[in-house]
Amino acid sequence: MPNPTALTPYPATITKIDVEAGDTKTFTVVFDDPEIMENFGNQPGQVCMLSAFGEGESTISITSSPTRGKFLEFCVRRVGRLTSVLHQMEVGQKIGVRGPYGNGFPYEMMKGKDLFFIGGGSALAPIRSLIDYVLSDQYRSDYGRVEILYGARSMDDVLFKSDLAERWPAIQNTKIYTTIDRPEEGWNGHVGFVPPFIEEVAPTPENKIVILAGPPILIKLGLAVMEKLGFKDEQIITTLEMRMKCCLGKCGRCNVGSKFICVDGPVFSLAQLKEMPPEY
Repeated sequence: MPNPTALTPYPATITKIDVEAGDTKTFTVVFDDPEIMENFGNQPGQVCMLSAFGEGESTISITSSPTRGKFLEFCVRRVGRLTSVLHQMEVGQKIGVRGPYGNGFPYEMMKGKDLFFIGGGSALAPIRSLIDYVLSDQYRSDYGRVEILYGARSMDDVLFKSDLAERWPAIQNTKIYTTIDRPEEGWNGHVGFVPPFIEEVAPTPENKIVILAGPPILIKLGLAVMEKLGFKDEQIITTLEMRMKCCLGKCGRCNVGSKFICVDGPVFSLAQLKEMPPEY
C-alpha cells in the first residue's frame, strides 16, 4: 500500500508520451508493482514527486482522474534540470513516483452544483483531473452544467487540444470556451486575456462553484472578477500546487502564515485564502 510519509519512490514505467506543446509533454505511467497501482488511491487535485534516478525529483500534479483507469498521467513543462531529463525519456523507461500528496478538490461538496472551471496555460493540468472525474460516466449525473474556460499564450501553447475540441464538448451539458492572448492566422476563436474573457462570458453565481487555476497574476485578477460577478468566497476554489516543494511539511518553503500548502492544501477556497497572509 502507498505510504505518503515514505521518501522512497515507487518504480514506474512510462507507457505513453503525448506532445502537448513545444515545451510540454504528458507522460502516462504505470507502477511496476500491480498492487501499488491498484491501491494508489489518488484523488483529483493531488500531486506526486517524480524522480529521474540519479538526477533529482520535482513536484508534478496528477492530471489524470482515477475514473479513467489504472494509470497516472503527468503533464510536464520543460523548465529546469529534472524536467529536461524527463523530456528526453522514451516509452519503456523507468521513473520514480511517490505520493499521492496534498488534499484533493472537494468534489463531494460540489455535488448537485453547476461547475465553472477556469484555467490558464499549464494550469489546466491540475484541474483536468477533476474535470474528467465529474464528466465521467460514473459521476456525471451527480453534477449540473459544466463550463470550462481556458486561455493560452498561443495556438501552439494550448494543452489537451483533443479534450477541449472533441472529448469534453461531446459530453452532455458541457460548454467549452477557449482564448489565446494575441491574434494568429488559423485561430478562429476568442482572442484576449483570461480575466476580461471571464467578464465577457459572465457566469452567474446561482448554484455554482468556480474552480480556478493559473499563474499568480491570473489567480489574483480572476478572483477579483469572480467577486465582481457576485460569487461568494465559499463558491470559489483554487489550487496553489505550484508552491509545493517537499510535499511533507518539512522544508517550510510552502509556508504561508500558519499554513503549509502541501499539508493544508494545495486546494483552498477563497474564504480560506482570505484568512492567510496575501502571498498568493
